[in-house]
Amino acid sequence: MGEFELIRHYFAAAACARAGGEVVLGIGDDCALLSVPVGEQLTISTDTLVAGVHFPDPCDPYLLGQRALAVSTSDLAGMGATPIGFTLALTIPCVDADWLAEFARGLDALAAGCGMRLIGGDTTRGPLSMTLTVFGHVPTGAALLRSGAQPGDLLCVGGALGDAAGALPIVLGERPGDSPEAAALLRRYWTPQPQLSLGQALRGRATAALDISDGLLADCGHIARASGVLLQIEQARLPLSDALRAFAGEDALQCALAGGDDYMLAFTLPAEHLSELLEEGWPIHVIGRAVAGEGVELVDASGNAVTTGDLGYNHFRN
Repeated sequence: MGEFELIRHYFAAAACARAGGEVVLGIGDDCALLSVPVGEQLTISTDTLVAGVHFPDPCDPYLLGQRALAVSTSDLAGMGATPIGFTLALTIPCVDADWLAEFARGLDALAAGCGMRLIGGDTTRGPLSMTLTVFGHVPTGAALLRSGAQPGDLLCVGGALGDAAGALPIVLGERPGDSPEAAALLRRYWTPQPQLSLGQALRGRATAALDISDGLLADCGHIARASGVLLQIEQARLPLSDALRAFAGEDALQCALAGGDDYMLAFTLPAEHLSELLEEGWPIHVIGRAVAGEGVELVDASGNAVTTGDLGYNHFRN
């Protein structure tokens, strides 16, 4: 099977490859055509996932398809954007019909849930890897940035932290995964749900935001540097799931602080917006605040600094 036949058979025929909405023209020509609404800005983000680095190889191709698009789309959530579509550059060692069919099915399932359309890409032969570029739009001037946090803002997250990191020993085959707790953690690893609606609800409310991909401490460091503030994280207020506590035990806290792969939103918020967001039903947890200074500081219940170990994932260190 040649490259173009492969694209037509497994990807161009998928439901997510149909034009519609802001996608005027999708797969089939030299370029896709997008129509961004008047008064909106285009948001673009690219992620590369490499076998053996970002996911185990071999693994379930259906779950991989879901995960690959989810982690890329989460960047749109971190900007408060509405998704439009994505491109996929897929490198595979050989044409495996069953693998491709399941990978495309997983990709299509996540795309349907997020309102995304596949608008182009490329395929080539080589070690397994994939690069996805996602496109969205946001009202002009309303994008959530990392640079707006102010002293006095609350530091918040959009859900429980550390579950995906807790699943990693199972994913790597180091621990069995046959318990209900393990199953819950594996769902968080393989099928993270980009917090698109929350990101959109934070427009005009949050002062800074991003999605947590490399660990809470590391990613909060990005906000702290861009905003010129010190983010104090209260250890006792970190939201940990029952499944993570049961499965990881005393390692649960480190999973939440530095494990990465959560794809929850972390954001700073003026206190006056908290009650209205909670009344709207958003799963917001206050975990600290922004103060004058620089960097990130973990504190105990008495406000004393707690020494931390690994700050999170680094592509050129880990």
